[in-house]
Amino acid sequence: MKPDKSISDAVLRAEAEGADHLPQQASAHTIALMAEPRALAPRQLEERRLIHRDASSRAQSDVFRELRTRLLGMGGDSNFVTLVVAVSPGSGASFVARNLAAAFAFDEARTSLLIDCNLRYPEQHRALGVDPANGGLIDFLDHPAQGIASRIYATGVPRLRLIPAGEVREDSGEYFSSFRMHALLDSMRHRYADRYLFLDGPTIKGSPDARILSDLADFVVVVAGYGRDTPAAISQAVAHFEPEKLAGVVFNQAP
Repeated sequence: MKPDKSISDAVLRAEAEGADHLPQQASAHTIALMAEPRALAPRQLEERRLIHRDASSRAQSDVFRELRTRLLGMGGDSNFVTLVVAVSPGSGASFVARNLAAAFAFDEARTSLLIDCNLRYPEQHRALGVDPANGGLIDFLDHPAQGIASRIYATGVPRLRLIPAGEVREDSGEYFSSFRMHALLDSMRHRYADRYLFLDGPTIKGSPDARILSDLADFVVVVAGYGRDTPAAISQAVAHFEPEKLAGVVFNQAP
């Protein structure tokens, strides 16, 4: 399913009008140096359970750097969209999604955009200390004429931005399969060649939304709770996705 070009163009115009105050033909170098209005200190990052470059975070940082290397090897020279989903509730997919996005943002030649697609149980804005005063993903999809620029938030991590979920909804599937969602991701990915998108998706078990979102992604990272999810449950979860999209299974010890 391809996005409606008029909608895609409208998203591009809206983003260019205000997102991060960047010129319309901004270069990759300009994007990499985009301003961070409230850069967080290492202690603040640790409070938010975010990796950073200091030695105290090195072990965790190296794990996410390795996953970044794997994804970059699969993606080649092009940027891409990565969906992160959990096998079952409480496995920690949101934790993995935001730290994977942070690992990509470590590189000054790349930027990350984290989109909270868990519309029933949104978490990223709280975890990152973001006040979504202007709404988020659902608010844009309901009212695309208002633009996406004001719904892209700084996170305190240089080169990492967040689009929160917005208003909690039960009927999320119809949004993810809409032309507007396709157009949004298409424009966000292709406007800047150094921008990598990360979708924090809902749990695989008991919801069709993860499978719907995988159609919009280039790669899928499945998060399994260490000691929580059985091998049979993991195999069943992995079977939902196209083999060529599966980047791997991450075993996470923390919720």
